[in-house]
Amino acid sequence: MPVVAVVCGLLALWLAWCGWVQFQAHSRESALTGTRDQAARQVSESVAKQLAELDKRLQSPAVQAALAQNDFNAAAAAIKQGWAGAESAEIFPDGFESQYAGLPKQGFGKVGIAENAVAENKAVAAIVRDAGGPKLAVAAPANNGPVRVGVAYVRLPLDQATGPIASGNVRDDSYLALRQGSYSVAERGDKELASGAEVLAVPVKGTTWRVAAGLPDAGNAPFGMGALPCWISALVFVILGWLALRAGRRPVRAADDADHAEAPTLSQMQAAVAGPVAAAPAVVAPAAAASDTPEAPPQPRAVEPAKGPAGQVLIDKSIFRAYDIRGIVGKTLDHGVAELIGQAIGSLMTERGLHDIVVGRDGRLSGPDMVDGLVRGLRKTGRNVVDIGLAATPVVYFAAYQLRTGCCVAVTGSHNPPDYNGFKIVVGGETLSGKAIEDLYARIAEDRLHESASPGNVQQRDVSKDYIDRIASDVQLDRRLKVVVDAGNGVAGAIAPQVLTAIGADVTPLYCEVDGTFPNHHPDPSEAHNLEDLIKMVKRLDADIGVAFDGDGDRLGVVTKDGHNIFPDRLLMLFAADVLERNPGAVIVYDVKCTGRLPGQILRHGGSPLMWKTGHSLIKAKMRETDAELAGEMSGHFFFKERWFGFDDGIYAASRLLEILASRSTSPSDVLDALPDGVSTAEIKVPAPNDDPHAFVDLFKAKAKFEGGRLSSIDGLRADWPDGWGLVRASNTTPVLVLRFDGDNKDALARIQNAFREQLLAVRPDLVLPF
Repeated sequence: MPVVAVVCGLLALWLAWCGWVQFQAHSRESALTGTRDQAARQVSESVAKQLAELDKRLQSPAVQAALAQNDFNAAAAAIKQGWAGAESAEIFPDGFESQYAGLPKQGFGKVGIAENAVAENKAVAAIVRDAGGPKLAVAAPANNGPVRVGVAYVRLPLDQATGPIASGNVRDDSYLALRQGSYSVAERGDKELASGAEVLAVPVKGTTWRVAAGLPDAGNAPFGMGALPCWISALVFVILGWLALRAGRRPVRAADDADHAEAPTLSQMQAAVAGPVAAAPAVVAPAAAASDTPEAPPQPRAVEPAKGPAGQVLIDKSIFRAYDIRGIVGKTLDHGVAELIGQAIGSLMTERGLHDIVVGRDGRLSGPDMVDGLVRGLRKTGRNVVDIGLAATPVVYFAAYQLRTGCCVAVTGSHNPPDYNGFKIVVGGETLSGKAIEDLYARIAEDRLHESASPGNVQQRDVSKDYIDRIASDVQLDRRLKVVVDAGNGVAGAIAPQVLTAIGADVTPLYCEVDGTFPNHHPDPSEAHNLEDLIKMVKRLDADIGVAFDGDGDRLGVVTKDGHNIFPDRLLMLFAADVLERNPGAVIVYDVKCTGRLPGQILRHGGSPLMWKTGHSLIKAKMRETDAELAGEMSGHFFFKERWFGFDDGIYAASRLLEILASRSTSPSDVLDALPDGVSTAEIKVPAPNDDPHAFVDLFKAKAKFEGGRLSSIDGLRADWPDGWGLVRASNTTPVLVLRFDGDNKDALARIQNAFREQLLAVRPDLVLPF
């Protein structure tokens, strides 16, 4: 009995100590959360005071009189005069031309808050980098009566926002911070606790900020008990120990043993205090979906290559496009042409000292024959080939990383009709485009093809499981979403449903049987009519969302259960906000066909927007140059460098989209419909005069005049106004002009289209325009 008494005494002391630790931790947390709430309230009040002051001054007679005269300097001076603490005041004219022209040297913060003030149509506050350091900035639309003429911007000392953090009662073993996005504006206490401070974060009313708080881990009491249960348990053990001690002092008689039940064991006492423990439910892994293999293709007829005057081999130059090689099987492409292309690629690899290359193909009937010719040509140059068989283009790219070859060719016709095929080529980690594609043609035409003394080898590999496992290890959904997947009978149907099931989605496949004739609809999600069946299926099943892929799986389309087609430039807004949470200040690249609302959204989330030329290979090159974390095109190509490899991957993009949507408390439709939107046209394609779109666009750029528009000639000519934009560019794949228009409303859209119509017809009066 004395042994039992000692054990009970020790347990009582331990539980009493645990209770004291929990009590101390609770007291610290109560004190810190009180300080946090007070700081959040004071910051909110301080900022609200400055916003109200800006609104008041904008309505003053002096400012209104200056705005009426378009004297922005006088208006800014009147705003600043007598404002305690105001360091500077400016009025940015609508359009923000000078501010954009000063990027990136002047910083993105001022443009970002100005764009936000316009989008919110009210006074807003933000922490921006200005005058050499972080500052509190407030901005509001500068209206002269009902008409907005610009945006007022006022720079204030940072302590107007951070003062309550600096003066708060924060212990050295606690942490308190004011945060804007992922940026900690001001911090107090132990910075080692910063990473876990979001658990106790609260929003600052009237801003996009929050006050985060952190405490050290107090450890867990036994069975998760709080202070009071620990102390009660300690008292129970004190009583049990005292009873055991008394029992040990009495003489033991046989009768006593017969009359008394056996004392409880230590484990029984602990069980009595803790209560029953429920067993964890078993987890059942989803079964992987099977993929289909297309039938063996018919043999296409041979294309007799043309001969030059010196007997050199020539092939149709038109198949060598800006971003890849693409032609019609039986006319401009066949087994022999594929072999020459393979030998040209292998010759380039030889010059660069590269030995191994991955080859994969989409589901087109001509695919096996094209791969056979390509592999023959590559092996002629002594290159070693890894054939991964039927595979989406992003899986081919992935294999080049996974197998460390740095080189790959995806044999695919992408979204083109069934009789097309082609080659997307990566050599040494660089996607070939432009002059590099032209160089492949020149090698063939000039007979500059390397031939090795001994052929390279070829092996078959299946990397589909590695691809699925890699994505599933990176992305898992917080809640199950019901998703319909439409692959349009393209090659993505063989793997996309498996990937989305592996990350935790409930997947219903639609047209996911790989069939190179595309019997149901064309695999191009950028065309609205190709999404009609997907929209119907999503509605019929009451699914959360529908996703669609193009013929080779590198582009993504999205529809909601309400039947709304969410265009890629709006999806890029959602992706950018997510990436910038973890990578503040990151460069986000987008092409010239994307909405004018996109750069403002990127700026508002703390990113650096960069518009660039259309074309997946051109976008990837710009990403490498700028070290961008994310890029996207209006065509549906998305490029994630953050957590992925930087190549365009519609399947991975769909996974990241579902991850974001599953983390929100609102429905996917609500999240997507809330993205900024306006009135826009789809791509308008107009036959180019003399079948030369580049010549026409060069002439148009030289002659067109757009009053009040901010012009960009990165790719064609784009004109941006505060309420919309228009674009004319030359297609790099077909002899057409590509036009697109976007406005805040129908009136703005009509005005912008009329402006472009006038300028286009001034250059070429006989141009037939469908608007």
